[in-house]
Amino acid sequence: MYILAIESSCDETSVSIIKGGKEEIATVVLSQMDTHANYGGVVPEIASRMHIENITLVIEEALKKANMTMDDIDAIAVTYGPGLIGSLLIGLMAAKTLAFAYKKHLIPVHHIAGHIYANNLVKRLEFPLIALVISGGHTDLIYMKEDYSFEKLGGTLDDAVGEAYDKVARVINVPYPGGPLVDKLAHQGQDTYNLPLPLDDDSYNFSFSGLKSAVINLVHNEKQRGNEIIPENMATSFQNRVVEILTKKTMKALKEYDVKNLIVAGGVAANKGLRERLTKECNENGINLTIPEIKYCTDNAAMIGAAGYYAYKLGRRADLSLNAKASERLK
Repeated sequence: MYILAIESSCDETSVSIIKGGKEEIATVVLSQMDTHANYGGVVPEIASRMHIENITLVIEEALKKANMTMDDIDAIAVTYGPGLIGSLLIGLMAAKTLAFAYKKHLIPVHHIAGHIYANNLVKRLEFPLIALVISGGHTDLIYMKEDYSFEKLGGTLDDAVGEAYDKVARVINVPYPGGPLVDKLAHQGQDTYNLPLPLDDDSYNFSFSGLKSAVINLVHNEKQRGNEIIPENMATSFQNRVVEILTKKTMKALKEYDVKNLIVAGGVAANKGLRERLTKECNENGINLTIPEIKYCTDNAAMIGAAGYYAYKLGRRADLSLNAKASERLK
């Protein structure tokens, strides 16, 4: 079964053709990162306008790359939320138009379900599992006993982890996008700054605003004293706290739910420091760890096609009244 998938929830215009939920036939991702870097972050109005300019071109390029036509496609999968409402609407309207014009089934896919099923492109998901979903907008621990069974154990109470990375990056004068560069700096410095471990409790919730504020205050106070902040050391100290709390709560969930399978999903899954720590912990505790390739960590349509296949198998369909949702619970 061939699914054409569309992802446009933020600043990447992406179209992919996925076979059987696991085989990537073709994927095209057109990033707007260079444009938004001029503003220090994603500008929603600019993002949606660029999606309008590019969506048709990206669809045509994906079909050309796969050497296929719409007649070869069995269904259309699309991200309907959560995300930037203007950006979502462009991808959604394109998907609905294709579904109507070519009489194809329309499959609604939650953005986070897509990130989770990106791991299915690496190897078939094994259940039960714990999913650690970490990105610019999400930090969630999710228990899955079978396909499309999502039980949220906990999530961020304020800033998502990727959001905290970008804010800390600005404080230490690291350009946008800050997350990958902070990760790189963290491998060059030393843990010399006294930062708190955020929300170190027995829950599965996360809170990164306090850690972010601690960095901001420390940098401000040091400047007032005429002391120089060492960016590499600040990045190391910050990342060590983030990795420590993410790992601690994830391993706790695996133990309490008696689960031996862990998947990591979302843009921050590309973080080298977190990958190293989780790999070490999982090896020591007999946990099967799956983290997708870097190209599947950031927003892409391949993950939407993978998730869309299993949604389709479970009978999930949408009609042309499907609307975009800026915020939506995973279900």
